[in-house]
Amino acid sequence: MKTKLATFSLIISGLLFMSHNTLANDKPFAIAIHGGAGTISKANLTPEQRQAYKDKLKEAVDKGSKVLEEGGDSLVAVQTAINILENSALFNAGIGAVYTYDGGHELDASIMDGKTMNAGAVAGVRHIANPIDLALAVMNKSEHVMLSGAGAEEFALTQGFSLVPNSHFDTDERYQQLLDARQKLQAAAKSEQVASVEMQDLDYKFGTVGAVALDKNGNLAAGTSTGGMTAKRFGRIGDSPVIGAGTYAENGVCAVSATGHGEFFIRYQVAGDICAKVKYQQKPIIQAADEVINQRLITAGGSGGVIAVDQRGNIATPFNTEGMYRATRSNGEPAQVLIWQDQ
Repeated sequence: MKTKLATFSLIISGLLFMSHNTLANDKPFAIAIHGGAGTISKANLTPEQRQAYKDKLKEAVDKGSKVLEEGGDSLVAVQTAINILENSALFNAGIGAVYTYDGGHELDASIMDGKTMNAGAVAGVRHIANPIDLALAVMNKSEHVMLSGAGAEEFALTQGFSLVPNSHFDTDERYQQLLDARQKLQAAAKSEQVASVEMQDLDYKFGTVGAVALDKNGNLAAGTSTGGMTAKRFGRIGDSPVIGAGTYAENGVCAVSATGHGEFFIRYQVAGDICAKVKYQQKPIIQAADEVINQRLITAGGSGGVIAVDQRGNIATPFNTEGMYRATRSNGEPAQVLIWQDQ
C-alpha cells in the first residue's frame, strides 16, 4: 500500500511539474526591432544592400528573441538587439552614426523598464561605443534619468566604461552624406529655403535603431539609440533619449520605440500617446499606433514610424514614410524582416 501511495505521489508531482513547465512555456513573448524610417527607395538599394540590411536585422531580432525564449528579461533582450545594430555600420547608431555639421558625432540613447517604470538616457555623448549600455547604467546605477555630454561620459568612467575616439563612428558613406547636406543647407540659406531642406533625404537625414520586447514574465521594455540628424548643429537633441517621446514602456500596457523627425515626436509625445490610448481608451495596440503615426503625426507634418508591443505580445509597426527597416518575432516563430510599405 505504501509503495502504491509513493508511486501515486510521484506521478502527481511529475504531472504538476510538467503542468508548471507547460504553462511557463506557453506564456507569450515577443520582440520587434527597427533600423530607422525614411524615404528608403527600392531604386536606391541594390539587391546586395537589401540583403545586408535584412541579414543584420534578422541577426538582431533572433538574438533578442533567444534571450526571451530562454526565459530572459525583456531589458536584456532589448539591449542585446540594439547592441548588434549599434555595432553595424548600416544604421545611424554607434558605428555608422551620422555626422554633425562640424564633422563629428554626437549620440543619444534611452531605455525604459516597464516593470518598475525606471528609465535611463544619455544625450550628446561622443566617446561611448554603445550608448544604450550607458543609458542602462544611468537607469540602474544613478539616481537620474538623463545625463548629457561630458557629464555622461564622466559618469561612464565611474562605471567602468572605456572611452573610444570620436572617429570610431566614422564611415565614408555618412561623410559623403554630410557633404551633400552641407551643400544643400548652404544653398537653401542663400535663398531662404532652409525649412524645405529640413525634410529632404530622410533616408540619411534621420535614422534610429530601437527594440521593444515582452518577456515570459509579462515584463515590457523599450530602448532607442541614434546618431541623430545629419548636419545637426548647436547640440541638437531629438526624441530618442526623451522618455515618452522616442521611448516608453509600462507593464500591462505597451512598449514603444520611435524613429523619424524627432522634433515632432517630442512635441506630440508619440510613444507616450500610443500607450495612453491603449491604457485609457482600451484601444488595440495596432489601432492606437496607427492613429498616432498615420493620423495625428501626418496632420502635424511629422514623418516617421514606431515599433510597439502590448502585454499580450501583439506587435504594431506603423510608419508614414516610404520604408522602415524592421523585424519581428513572437513566441519562437520565424522572424519577419521587412523594409517597405507594400510588404
